[in-house]
Amino acid sequence: MPRESRRMQAVQSPIIPVVAELIRATPGTLSLGQGVAYYGPPPQALDAVRDFEADPDNHKYKLVQGIDPLLEVIAHKLRRDNGMALDDGQRIVVTAGGNMAFMNALMAITDPGDEIILPLPYYFNHEMAIGMVNCRAVCVPTDAHYQLRLDAISRAITERTRAVVTVSPNNPAGVVYPEADLRAVNRLCRQAGLYHISDEAYEYFTYDGARHFSPGSLADSQAHTISLYSLSKAYGFASWRIGWMVVPAHLYTAIKKAQDTIVICPPVVSQHAAVAAMRVGPAYCRDKLSAMTASRRVVLRELRNLSDLISLPRSDGAFYFLLRVQTAMDPMTLTERLIQEHRVAVIPSTAFGVTDGCLLRISYGALSEEVAGEAVERLSRGLQEMLT
Repeated sequence: MPRESRRMQAVQSPIIPVVAELIRATPGTLSLGQGVAYYGPPPQALDAVRDFEADPDNHKYKLVQGIDPLLEVIAHKLRRDNGMALDDGQRIVVTAGGNMAFMNALMAITDPGDEIILPLPYYFNHEMAIGMVNCRAVCVPTDAHYQLRLDAISRAITERTRAVVTVSPNNPAGVVYPEADLRAVNRLCRQAGLYHISDEAYEYFTYDGARHFSPGSLADSQAHTISLYSLSKAYGFASWRIGWMVVPAHLYTAIKKAQDTIVICPPVVSQHAAVAAMRVGPAYCRDKLSAMTASRRVVLRELRNLSDLISLPRSDGAFYFLLRVQTAMDPMTLTERLIQEHRVAVIPSTAFGVTDGCLLRISYGALSEEVAGEAVERLSRGLQEMLT
């Protein structure tokens, strides 16, 4: 039989489908697993879809980089929300979600054997994508609160390093990196001749006074900063697959080559919906945050009652907590038992590159306050029964 690619064999299996199969085999399971928002797109986006079919030209391929109305509203959004007034040295490329934006970036900046620095814990699809392009993820430790360690990043740089990746607000840890730290990483990248890939998919999800900062807003960052964004979370667009990237102009042709080969253009119907959604503006997301904040409070309250069994670093962003559980049990084994015996799903830390102990990521973004309360109570009971 013809063999499978060894490169793909070495890539980890995506954890979300694995956990989904466990959930399906255990009816009644409540999921604190997959990171999705509980709401869908604004009604204006759905109205735009209904109007879409009126123009037969909409069913044809469109520009690789995205339709003009969407590029225009994105440019306005970047000025308003991110302090990024784009010039001739930068380009916007609309993508089929944030993951595609990251893959586009890798194909534009790397050659086989190159290295990409990922602070731990990493977003698992980033690490998977790096392996798929025959490059190596260089994982660097963060501190006890999952905050960046500039010294560790600096020491990890070699002649094969091509980029440093930051995800803030962070998936899976939920931390928000301070502006000073992101400035320092961006400056280090400029001085070392590296790209700074800044994933900002959760930019609107901050709590308790935390502030999101975009490194691409720095005056001297345009030539080496690649900024990634997504509508999946803020506008409830997960299945619509719309994101975008802001890239140095010298990468524009390479990125369009990659995108034209893989998808030609992002789904045009989704792009029209995205225009309408973004014209509503971030107030749509912020209005939904009140319900998410209520779920967050319920989850936090219950988790704090488990202080003898878990440690819980501060999390001021996204909709995740990353718990360190006081057990020698393997995190995947613990995940399986929580689903099968207590009907509550979590994500094991091994998917995020963390192997020093048993950690679990929980997500409260998809749940109402009532359901979040029931789910975290099941988690609490399960941990107490198994570990005490």
